[in-house]
Amino acid sequence: MESYEIKEHDVLIIGAGGAGLRAAIEASSQEVSVGLVCKSLLGKAHTVMAEGGMAASLRNADPRDNWEVHFRDTIRGGKHINNWRMVEIFCQEAAERVNELEEWGALFDRNKEGLISQRNFGGHRYPRLAHVGDRTGLELIRTLQNHGIHQGLDIYMECCIVELLKEGDRICGAFGFWRESGQFIVFHAKSVVLATGGLGKVFRVTSNSWEGTGDGHALAYRAGAELIDMEFIQFHPTGMVWPPSVQGILVTEGVRGEGGVLKNCEGKRFMFDYIPDTFAAETSDTEEEASRWLNGDPEARRPPELLTRDVVARAIHRERMGGRGSPHGGVFLDISGQRDADHIKKTLPSMYHQFMKLCNLNITTTPMEVGPTCHYVMGGVSVEPDTAMSAVDGLFAAGEVTGGLHGANRLGGNSLTDLLVFGVHAGLHAAKYSKEIVEVAKPSKDLLKKMEQLALEPFDPERTENPYVLMAELQETMELHTGIVRTSDEMEKGLELLQDLKQRAERVRVDGNRQYNPAWHYALDLRNLLCIAEAITLAALKREESRGGHTREDFPESNDSLQKVNAFIHDKDGRMFHEHREREPMPEHLVKLLN
Repeated sequence: MESYEIKEHDVLIIGAGGAGLRAAIEASSQEVSVGLVCKSLLGKAHTVMAEGGMAASLRNADPRDNWEVHFRDTIRGGKHINNWRMVEIFCQEAAERVNELEEWGALFDRNKEGLISQRNFGGHRYPRLAHVGDRTGLELIRTLQNHGIHQGLDIYMECCIVELLKEGDRICGAFGFWRESGQFIVFHAKSVVLATGGLGKVFRVTSNSWEGTGDGHALAYRAGAELIDMEFIQFHPTGMVWPPSVQGILVTEGVRGEGGVLKNCEGKRFMFDYIPDTFAAETSDTEEEASRWLNGDPEARRPPELLTRDVVARAIHRERMGGRGSPHGGVFLDISGQRDADHIKKTLPSMYHQFMKLCNLNITTTPMEVGPTCHYVMGGVSVEPDTAMSAVDGLFAAGEVTGGLHGANRLGGNSLTDLLVFGVHAGLHAAKYSKEIVEVAKPSKDLLKKMEQLALEPFDPERTENPYVLMAELQETMELHTGIVRTSDEMEKGLELLQDLKQRAERVRVDGNRQYNPAWHYALDLRNLLCIAEAITLAALKREESRGGHTREDFPESNDSLQKVNAFIHDKDGRMFHEHREREPMPEHLVKLLN
C-alpha cells in the first residue's frame, strides 16, 4: 500500500459549480475549514453552460408576480409530485439569492427603469428570469468565484473522488486521485457536501459536458443514501441535431423567449396543436387571454413554444414520428423571421457567435434544426429540505445531484436559483454539523487499502474489456430502451443488457500508467454510470403512467394514485431496491395557493 497525500477539513465540498461554490462560501462564513474539490479546473463547471436566466419573483417585469405564484408554477410544472417544502423554501428565498448575487458584482441586464431585466420562460406565468444575455450561468460562476476566493477556501482542481469514506454510519471523508499524476489523496472531513451536478453522459445525445457522469448520485447510493424520482429525465426540446459538429449542443430556451418559433418540414407552426386546455387556463389571467392562446392568436401574451419542456419535447417527438420532421431528424427553430439581426445579436450573443464559429450557421438568417437532447435529471439524492442532509449522517447535497424540488419536470430557470438557495442550506448546515463533531474519525488502513485496490483494478492485465466500447454500448442501451418514450418490454430488455454490461465492466482493462490516463478515468466513470443507469431504468419501469419527464407509450395517461407517491431507490444487501412511498400531505395554506 502506497502512502497517501492527506488533507483535513471540517467541510469537504465535492463539485465546484454554482451549488458547490455557494455552499463553500456559506460554510466558510461559519468559520470552519472548507475544502473544495473540482473534477476539472475552477471555472469549468457545467453551470457556465446555463444560458437563459435564473427564476425569482423580483416583480420587475410584472408587479403581480410573487413567491406564491412562483410556487404554484413550480408545483404544476413538476406535475404535483415535488417535495412541497423544498419548493416553498426555494420560492421564498429565490429573490434574496439573486439580489445577493447582484451585490457581489453580477452584471445583470437592465430594463428601461434600471431594474434587473426579466424574460419569459416556459411554464412561468410572468416574465421571471433574471439574465445576462444568454450567458447567465457564466456570470453566476464568475461572481461566485470572485467572491469565494477571498473566503479562505482550499481548492483542489483536477481531482476525482472514487468513493466516500465512512466510519460506522457516519461520513468521515473521501478517497480520490489527482487526474494529472494518478496519485491518491485522502480527505478527512467531519461532513461532506455533494454538488456534482448531473448524469447526462448516460445517454448518447446530451447537452451535458464530459463531467456529467452521475458521480454524486453513485457515491451517495454506495454510501447508503437514498435516491428519489430517478425516472424523471428532462429531454430539453431544443438541442442541435445538425450539423454534426454541434450535435447535442443546447439552443437556450431564451431563443423561444425572445420570439423564436418551432416549425415542421411543412412550414407549419405546430405547437398550437399541443397546448393542454387545462394548462392554458391555469397560466392565463383571464378567459379571454386563454381563448386567444388556444385559438392560435400570434399576439397572445405567451407563445405555445414556451409550454413546459416535457410538453414541447413530446410534441417535437410526435412531429418526427409523424413524418413531419426536418431532413436530419429534428424540427426547425426559427428566430430569423421574428426579430431583426441587431436584436438577436444583442439579446442572444452566445447563440449567434457559437454557431457562426462552430458550424457557419447564421441564426439571424437561417432556422436551426433542433430536437430533444438529454439535459437534466429531476431525481437525485433524497435530502431533508431545511438542512439538505441525506439519510447518511454528515452527508449533504445541493443542486442537480439532489431530487425532490423539481418533481417530474423542471421549469426553465429554476435550476440556477436552486444552486444558490440550496447551496446556502447545504453549506450552512454542513458547517453547523461539523462544529458539533469534536474529532474527525480516521478511516482504517484496511478501508484505504480496499479503496486503492478498487481504483487500480482496471490495470489488471488479465482483463479484456475496452472501456470506450462499454461506454458507447451503455449510452446506446439507454437511448434505445429508456429514452424519451418508454415501454415495459423495452425497459425490461434494457435492464437485462445493463446487467450484462455490469458483468463485462468487472473485466474492463486499461493500459499504460496512471499519469493522466483518460482510459482509466473512463473506466471509473463507467462504474458510476452503470449504477445510475440501472436506477433510472428500474424506477421508470415501476412507474406505470406518463408524467412530466417520464413518458410511457403503454401507459399514456397520468395515474392519480401515483401522484401521491415518490420512488425511492437504495442498496439492500448488495442489490438495488425500489419502493414507492406516499409523501407527507401538503399543509392547507399551500393547498389554497394551488387552488
